[in-house]
Amino acid sequence: MLTPTPFYFLRHGETDWNRNRLIQGQADVPLNDLGHAQAESVRAAVEALPITTICCSPLLRARRTMEIVNRNICKPTVFVPELMECGLGEIQGQSSNGEWREPWVKGEFTPPSGETFLEYVARTIRGVNLALAQPGPMMMVGHGGNFWALEHFGLTAPGLRVGNCALFRLDPPRDTKLWSVSQLACPEGDALVIGEGAAP
Repeated sequence: MLTPTPFYFLRHGETDWNRNRLIQGQADVPLNDLGHAQAESVRAAVEALPITTICCSPLLRARRTMEIVNRNICKPTVFVPELMECGLGEIQGQSSNGEWREPWVKGEFTPPSGETFLEYVARTIRGVNLALAQPGPMMMVGHGGNFWALEHFGLTAPGLRVGNCALFRLDPPRDTKLWSVSQLACPEGDALVIGEGAAP
């Protein structure tokens, strides 16, 4: 169960593997120039949030995004390994336009040396709960796959377009069993979106 506490979510900026539509998984790919610019473009929106702690995936693309948006506000940061992107094993570096995604989500395919979708969902929920145990309000800097996992757990807006450096607020259920999600900011221009041919 996800701890019923509001939090903020920021997806990392673009990488060359995103741009080239390659599966990243846990490959430690850095931001490209556009990814740095995207993080700069949402920095003011992050600075306006009433956050106390930033919790971050330790992968470089998330870590560098966090460093950029936290440069002026200098909030305490906690790295949470459970928030790393899905472990996709031997298919990392292959085309993200392959036919792996739907069978993986349905539990019909596990990448060699990778994890199942349900294992990844459970790990992400553990990671978010660890993050929510930190002093709040908390902002999480993570991956498109984290959002897949949260959608599977139950959001009011399944299939939401989550571009690089999109910033959201997530609120726990009130009258339903679903979490509500509101987009607060996103970079202008061409931002690759999970589930539309771009790698997570």
